[in-house]
Amino acid sequence: MKNIIKILAVVAMIISFVSCQNKRKPNYQYMPNMYESVGYEAYGEYEIFPGQQEAMLPAEGSVARGWLPYDFENSPAGYQLAKDTLVNPIKYTKENEEKGKELYDIYCAVCHGAKGDGKGILVQREKILGVPSYDDVGRAITEGSIYHVMYYGINSMGSYASQTSEHERWQIVQYVQKLKAELEGKTPRLDVGGVVEKVTEEEPAVEEEHNSTTEVH
Repeated sequence: MKNIIKILAVVAMIISFVSCQNKRKPNYQYMPNMYESVGYEAYGEYEIFPGQQEAMLPAEGSVARGWLPYDFENSPAGYQLAKDTLVNPIKYTKENEEKGKELYDIYCAVCHGAKGDGKGILVQREKILGVPSYDDVGRAITEGSIYHVMYYGINSMGSYASQTSEHERWQIVQYVQKLKAELEGKTPRLDVGGVVEKVTEEEPAVEEEHNSTTEVH
């Protein structure tokens, strides 16, 4: 008799749970965070944030991971200072040159041309004009001026600071310097064994004249 009562009680409980069930909406949420996300939608408006905007500016003085400050301001004076003082910190190796070429072909060649002569495909189609050759004497580009222009952009050329890392920009600088040297008829610089091979002009070989030594009496 007692067993029958227990069974009936269990059946009654099961029926009560089933009868109150709503398949469209659960009755209880034991772990509500799994059902209702506490995450905020990008660019959403929420009262919890200052200005009710989820997309807030970084805290003052914060530095993005992998990013280093650039100490030259975006001004004519900053450009000239970078041109005169900023030097490439990486070695001029074949590996960096090849990587620089790869990046140059992606970002630069379309305007500056594969040879750096200012005759890229956009210039040929007259979509953009006034792109100088790297051997332009009036501009006399340097490692620092190349990097500065890539970082900030100049005239119709935009900044490439967001598309490239610091190391990649310096690799592009090496390749641009290589193209400049070739346009000037010079040998591109390469650092071998820690020794800098400076850019030198190609001069025709001159045969030395060996005269026999004679005594003058």
